[in-house]
Amino acid sequence: MLIAGNWKMFKTPSETAEFCAALRDREGELEETDVVVCPPYTSLHHAVSVLAGTSVAVFAQSVHWAAEGPYTGEVSPVMLSELGVTGAIVAHSERRQLFAETDETAALRVEGALEGGLSVIACVGETEAEREAGETDAVLRRQVETLRVVVHEDHLDRLALAYEPVWAIGTGRTATPDQAEEAHELIKGILDVPVLYGGSVKPDNAEELLRQTNVDGALVGGASLELDSFISICRSGATS
Repeated sequence: MLIAGNWKMFKTPSETAEFCAALRDREGELEETDVVVCPPYTSLHHAVSVLAGTSVAVFAQSVHWAAEGPYTGEVSPVMLSELGVTGAIVAHSERRQLFAETDETAALRVEGALEGGLSVIACVGETEAEREAGETDAVLRRQVETLRVVVHEDHLDRLALAYEPVWAIGTGRTATPDQAEEAHELIKGILDVPVLYGGSVKPDNAEELLRQTNVDGALVGGASLELDSFISICRSGATS
């Protein structure tokens, strides 16, 4: 079971160091769950330093596909690796909606990150309009198939997908366990890797979501910013 905390544009370097120190002190409560924190770029060094020697991994929130080049504002896999960062989220719905990420650029990022030795959590999911139009299956098939064709078989052990229904991101709305299970089963039928659920995951709904057969963990947003909340979700993962 993998629980990843996506901090988005929250926590300065000093706040990150404080949070990670507190998380390190409570590592024993994480039990058998694989735990990842995903701070902003400016806080990655602090997270890596404080969490060194623990079981908690540090991922970036995005990564470019090239090792270097004229890509202002981007960060490469090799740059992250040298920091001690071991993975990255790719194509979060906010990247797709606000920053012009496409299925094609998502595939390039996944391919480049995996080739560069990083682990990847690649995000897929439908908008509210797509779900209401009955297009959920078609959207997921398109998004996942675009990723499948660029992933080498020997890299599959470093790839996870995250199903995040866009209508549930930051809205307080959550897919029902049955909706999540149905989407995850479809995704795994195309690309057989762990699939996390993301979409307003909170301590009070995590256990039921994580109990579903095809739900292999959670990509947690706002609820990962507060230590007790995040640990509670991690513990739900350990018992599911």
